[in-house]
Amino acid sequence: MFVGMSAALGLMVGSFLNVVIHRLPRMMEREWRAHCAELAGEEPGSAPRYNLVVPRSACPHCGHAISALENIPVISYLLLRGKCKGCGAPISARYPAVEALSALLSGFAAWHFGFGLAACAALLFVWALLALTFIDFDTQLLPDDITLPLLWAGLLFNLPGTFTELHGAVIGAVAGYLALWAVYWLFKLATGKEGMGYGDFKLLAAIGAWLGWQMLPLVILLSSLVGAVAGITLIVAARHGRNIPIPFGPYLAGGGLIALFWGQALTQSYLQLIAVQ
Repeated sequence: MFVGMSAALGLMVGSFLNVVIHRLPRMMEREWRAHCAELAGEEPGSAPRYNLVVPRSACPHCGHAISALENIPVISYLLLRGKCKGCGAPISARYPAVEALSALLSGFAAWHFGFGLAACAALLFVWALLALTFIDFDTQLLPDDITLPLLWAGLLFNLPGTFTELHGAVIGAVAGYLALWAVYWLFKLATGKEGMGYGDFKLLAAIGAWLGWQMLPLVILLSSLVGAVAGITLIVAARHGRNIPIPFGPYLAGGGLIALFWGQALTQSYLQLIAVQ
């Protein structure tokens, strides 16, 4: 029952995550423009309210307001056959994909950890990483509005040692930030270019705060391997230019999720392999 309820909750949260993924970068852009206008001594414009709640979701093509029956996760997409009820314009398949992925990962987290604090914490961790993954894919941004609360939440959940001891979480946050910070500056000094953004530092710091410093080598290794394979594939198959940046946040998030569920088992297997050799 707990697994089913968690999957159903993940489905509904996935619908909200679609709103976050779409609107949060635009909210950030509006805030940046307002700050720039203020610094330039200009009068701020009277733009309509725009946040995660207002205005109501609508079709970007015809402005048709999405009703409650049209906003049922996954089911509404299937009933509408992937088209807007108002104008028939296609609806991106990513919306139900995010909802289904959120439900799948939420149910798996509930099954993996069982009823308790660890499962509830894991759900928040999964949802935050999902939002960050798709925002980074779209905009190459990892908003502080998600990464910083995620970092503090990791430290709070580890006060009772939910995933690791508190001192390990604190060291993990510091080491996660400094590890990519050092890579950033070494790459910049060697090439004169920026190899990654500051959001990547904060995301790895947040993962370190949740899982502890012991998991950071595994997270970095997994994310680097997946990122390298994906980057080479894009360059070769999709003719993706080498000078076009590839977001690293999604691969860090993937490494963090793998470490959350199987990090201990992978680390123990590796240590046993070394001991045998």
